[in-house]
Amino acid sequence: MFLDRLGITATSLCALHCILLPVILPALPLLGLTFLADHFWEHVFLLITGILGSIAMLSGFKRYHKKLYPFYLLMLGIGVYWIKHDFSEQAEPFFIIIGATLIVAAHIINIKLCDSCKQCSSHGCSD
Repeated sequence: MFLDRLGITATSLCALHCILLPVILPALPLLGLTFLADHFWEHVFLLITGILGSIAMLSGFKRYHKKLYPFYLLMLGIGVYWIKHDFSEQAEPFFIIIGATLIVAAHIINIKLCDSCKQCSSHGCSD
């Protein structure tokens, strides 16, 4: 659950970074932060988000709910995010929003599934 919350936070920050980057791009050299505009670092951050998200999804799968669709949503969101640079600059915000929404939804669903299984096991009922 901690990793899910961390994943939601990281994905939200990444989306804000991608959406706001064109606005703050001119100020980056003045601040010594030009590396933030590099696609390499976007991909590194996305890979870290994917690894942490995968651990969270697979942990929820193994420990509680035995459902893989949150993991599939996570992978789809990462895929959409990853290919955003293959399209026009005008289309990129849509890919960012769709990818981030899928990733955050995967984490929220995973949290809800884990919580429902925890409640169910503590009350002695079965799934």
